[in-house]
Amino acid sequence: MLAALPVWLGFSVLYDAPMHPAWILASPFLFLMLVVIRPVLEEMVFRGLLQSWLLESSWGQNKKYGISVANGLTSLVFAGLHVLGHPPWMAASVLLPSLVFGYFRERYQGWLIPAIGLHCFYNAGYFATIPLAP
Repeated sequence: MLAALPVWLGFSVLYDAPMHPAWILASPFLFLMLVVIRPVLEEMVFRGLLQSWLLESSWGQNKKYGISVANGLTSLVFAGLHVLGHPPWMAASVLLPSLVFGYFRERYQGWLIPAIGLHCFYNAGYFATIPLAP
């Protein structure tokens, strides 16, 4: 999973440029990148590495309203890094889905497949509903 970090960083730099919605939907490679590859890499880095590491400490396991400190911090970092390629309001809008992905990572004892599936589904819905107007 540690190998996912440099790969994710590389893809983040290459594919965080502003894109016209028609490009995303017209390019099968770009759509696959944004709906499958990026979510898999992001879940490996954030839920697989960061959240797992934070959960190793007793304070990371503390919960408030069913959300662990580890999940909350991981989600804040995740949303914060989205500021690099998106407007602040859009970066903030990934906080709630990130908390859900993290919840499912913990609910299924660290198994990443549910979080990855939800993340892919979320991205597919997001990119499939982008208005194509210029």
